[in-house]
Amino acid sequence: MQEKLAALLVLLSLLAPSPLSRAETGPCGSKPIPELFKEASPAVVFISAVGIDPFKVTDRVTSNIGSGFFIDPKGLILTNSHVVYRRSAVSVTLDDGKTLPAKLLGADPLLDLAVLKVALPGAAPPVAKLGDSNRLQVGDEVFAIGNPLGLDQTLTRGIISGLNRLLPDSPASRMLPYLQTDAAINPGNSGGPLLNRCGEVVGVTTAILPDAQNLGFAIPINLAKKVVPQLIGHGRVIRPWIGFSGRVVDRGIKELLRITLVDGYLVETIEPGSPAEKEGLRGGTFPLKVAGEEYLLGGDIVTHLNDQELSDPEKVPVILDSLKVGDKVRLRLFREGETKEVEFSLPERPILPGDLPPEDRRTLSPARHPLSPLPGRRP
Repeated sequence: MQEKLAALLVLLSLLAPSPLSRAETGPCGSKPIPELFKEASPAVVFISAVGIDPFKVTDRVTSNIGSGFFIDPKGLILTNSHVVYRRSAVSVTLDDGKTLPAKLLGADPLLDLAVLKVALPGAAPPVAKLGDSNRLQVGDEVFAIGNPLGLDQTLTRGIISGLNRLLPDSPASRMLPYLQTDAAINPGNSGGPLLNRCGEVVGVTTAILPDAQNLGFAIPINLAKKVVPQLIGHGRVIRPWIGFSGRVVDRGIKELLRITLVDGYLVETIEPGSPAEKEGLRGGTFPLKVAGEEYLLGGDIVTHLNDQELSDPEKVPVILDSLKVGDKVRLRLFREGETKEVEFSLPERPILPGDLPPEDRRTLSPARHPLSPLPGRRP
């Protein structure tokens, strides 16, 4: 009898869900995927944009498609900047098949985010629930809803493959901490939501890498939450302009070159018309590639900004992000064995040519694609 009881207890323990499996499932893990799609998809829209290039003689008109989602019952839609920026006409097709003209309230090519507004004749639209991207972990299940290649309201499934990814070959102005996912995303997904298991938006689908499979990237929704008020209120993101970019001098390059390099931020490029250029800062002139890492040597090394050392790669972005338009900055420079200081006020940073994403990354909003949203998508 005791042996049968012991065997029964072992069987029950095997059948019972473990604490680990319950933790992995999470608060919404039992929700069927069709139900998740039914709840989230009505907030997702199909975006079509048309523009004209005044500097071309032929092929002047361009068009592309993308995705977006309602973030406010007043008709506000969040999408990617590269879908709608510098477009003369934008239209939005809703989940019920209605197509409405949209007004661009604000866009930021640097973060690749934009906010549209549509005038809705009837009831308020369904609004997407925004989640917390800081709580994501590698391995979390996610879903993308969008309009790949014009196939409206397409759902794909995957996981978070990586966090805080920096896209290769991105200019310093676009070094953003992307979410990486293997959920299938294709041209036309741009600006659509990346959802967690609860149906909350945790990212804005943004980029893919050419010649790669299952490598998709999304802007963390917490980053979007910070800038949306500025896009709505000012039409742009207001940020200061210091005007130089480069990298922190690391120990490896100093040991390799065996030359006099102080700790600090190596200036590699100077932006034309910037405060850095006006104050005479010097960029690099000598290119060097070591073990796959590229350097541009010969420029100034900024050792301090307002008496704060610029020698820690993790602290430098924090220091630069703390600056505001109108702030006075004092830079201590190391140049040709000597130290000098410069001081200037920070103006607002304009949109620069390097802020626009490369053409091979804009493929999430394809140009002139033959497909269009299907009419009458829902009865």
